[in-house]
Amino acid sequence: MLEKINLKDAAHAVDSLYEYHKVGRLNGHVLSVVNVENRTLDFHVHEASDELFYVIEGSFQLETGEGSIPVSAGEFIIVPKGKWHRPVVKELGRFLLIELEGTLNKENSGDSRKN
Repeated sequence: MLEKINLKDAAHAVDSLYEYHKVGRLNGHVLSVVNVENRTLDFHVHEASDELFYVIEGSFQLETGEGSIPVSAGEFIIVPKGKWHRPVVKELGRFLLIELEGTLNKENSGDSRKN
């Protein structure tokens, strides 16, 4: 069955912070929305998969070993597999994450993953 998803509506339907809510699957990848505020995760790496962060609303900084990259609403960034990184979110932001099934876990999602 085909289903159309509005990302803003999906993110606004989540009434809590830091919980990843699956909104779709694509070729072994999971699409999740999450609302985040005042959170900095530890540096981590995904050895088996790239990771995409799309900013629905707000902004964040993606820190890597080379520095910090600002990412704002309407923009996305792909973190290649094997790249050390951490997202830094100061004010409320709503995000779409796309990663290989099983990439997100309690160690790299701030212990806040929800299926």
